[in-house]
Amino acid sequence: MKNSKNKKINSFLAFIVSLFLLSSCSKDDNSSSSNSAPVINSVAASVNADGSPSSLTPITLGYANNLYIIRGSGFTTTKKIYFNEKDTYFNPTLVTDTEIFVTVDINTPYANSTDELKVVTSYGTATYHFVIAPPAPVLSSYNPINASAGDTVTIYGNFFLNPAVTFGTSAATIVSSSLTQIQVIVPANPSHQFVTVTTISGFATSTQAIGTAIYDDAAAPFVENYLGPWDGSGFTVDTNVKIQGASSIQATFSGYTGFKFPMYSSPVSTTGYSGIRLSFKSTKETGKFKVVINGNYSAGKEITFNSNWKTFNIPFSDLGGTPATINEIVLQEYNNGGGDKLYIDDVGFILN
Repeated sequence: MKNSKNKKINSFLAFIVSLFLLSSCSKDDNSSSSNSAPVINSVAASVNADGSPSSLTPITLGYANNLYIIRGSGFTTTKKIYFNEKDTYFNPTLVTDTEIFVTVDINTPYANSTDELKVVTSYGTATYHFVIAPPAPVLSSYNPINASAGDTVTIYGNFFLNPAVTFGTSAATIVSSSLTQIQVIVPANPSHQFVTVTTISGFATSTQAIGTAIYDDAAAPFVENYLGPWDGSGFTVDTNVKIQGASSIQATFSGYTGFKFPMYSSPVSTTGYSGIRLSFKSTKETGKFKVVINGNYSAGKEITFNSNWKTFNIPFSDLGGTPATINEIVLQEYNNGGGDKLYIDDVGFILN
């Protein structure tokens, strides 16, 4: 549907172009249409999204950096082509009196635009309603993950042009939206549903389900208030460095320190869960943790990460098996030597 690449313009397209050019050469250059104001009858894709020959079906929506065929009359003296007022390069050898092959400029605007194609010739100007769609939406994160019906959730990402948002199959009420952020009211029965943003260009779905967070900008209610490093150094909430939501945990570790998420008073049932997810970033080139649940250090999972965010989805089978409940998660710094500033984010459960 989207991102039909120019490299997919195959021999079929070359054949079609040659037919059009031959047709043009066979026409009288002084025909009445050549000296008339241009008329746009339709626009068609040059090839389908999979690179197969196009049926030349008229369309009114296209994508930047893709090739289209403008069909009509009076194009021989074409001087300018505009998509949403963007002056668009065209190859004069791919213009006949009735067809123009043109690639939509990659920088063509799509938000707050005219939705108009314009062809300017020596004899006048033709306009045609044609929408340039944005790239497919990108859903990078949202918060709070542990939201309830009626709560306001903020979704972060890009290319959110006229979005629709669903939690599972239930539509959410949009409070506000921009290209990079949406605020919505959570619909009924959201628990363990994934968030999906849909636009005219496609859709994107969250990797986290509602109600699965252990720490998401704030600790879940079942996490006790003395979470943090064993050495009591504490941690800060960092709003500048994050991968999920609006902030992450920042902590400086001494050697062999563990960061603990205690749940002793309210152990969490693992019913419906297959493992845990965590994201890490180090200020050193190599960071190393052992992830341990319920004090089972012999079955802990060793993971390595670096100065770029890395997300881990760890099944319970890698942590000694699935316990009935979880009362503690420990992230033990492992052979790092201490002094490492670490960032921890998006700690939560993975659904079955």
